[in-house]
Amino acid sequence: MPIYLLDPDDPEAFPPPEKAHRSGVVAVGGDLRPERLLAAYSRGIFPWPSEGQPLMWHSPDPRFVLEPAKLHVGRSLRKTLKAGTYEVRYDTAFADVIAACSEAPRPGQNGTWITDDMRDAYTTLHRLGFAHSIESWQDGKLMGGLYGVSLGAAFFGESMFARGPDASKVAFVTAVERFHEWGFHFVDCQVETEHLARFGAEHWPRRRFLTALARALEEPTRRGPWTVSPAQGEPAS
Repeated sequence: MPIYLLDPDDPEAFPPPEKAHRSGVVAVGGDLRPERLLAAYSRGIFPWPSEGQPLMWHSPDPRFVLEPAKLHVGRSLRKTLKAGTYEVRYDTAFADVIAACSEAPRPGQNGTWITDDMRDAYTTLHRLGFAHSIESWQDGKLMGGLYGVSLGAAFFGESMFARGPDASKVAFVTAVERFHEWGFHFVDCQVETEHLARFGAEHWPRRRFLTALARALEEPTRRGPWTVSPAQGEPAS
């Protein structure tokens, strides 16, 4: 099946994700302007650059997804959470989080897919209130975290990093528990990793994911920034 070449002048001109190549690639080309990124995510598509190649847009089948109500937290990590080893904050250091994610070593990867263009694009989405960071702090130092995009009742996780034991996991679990309270339908983990599987994420066929996404997008977007209420110590928007 041929791969669709995006119209550079029409940021919403994506083909149906069902027409993706068996590799998951839906289209190539285009740019990372906010309108195109939001159009892509609302269709179950996300960018995943590869060095030396045109910008590629993906919709993998199956998709790796975590429903907040099904979150599983192991005993050791639960102890770390209860001990308060890290203070979890929201949207206080987005640029630092995405920079740290771009520098984090990945097994089997030489380099990073979080290019300078990607960093600039998601920082713009953050300023617009659609991209968010969840951060683990210790003694005033950023020790881990993650970032992603929020639309409707869905959170699309992009990347995470850790500079201390369990730092990214604490941020992730805290966020997912908050998503459950907020009524989020799912966290899109995109593709499988071992620790996300341990948290309870599972493979969904693309059709199931797209159906769930359509329902999630019927809900209002909790547009940022997500802040912390000093009185309650909880994120609000």
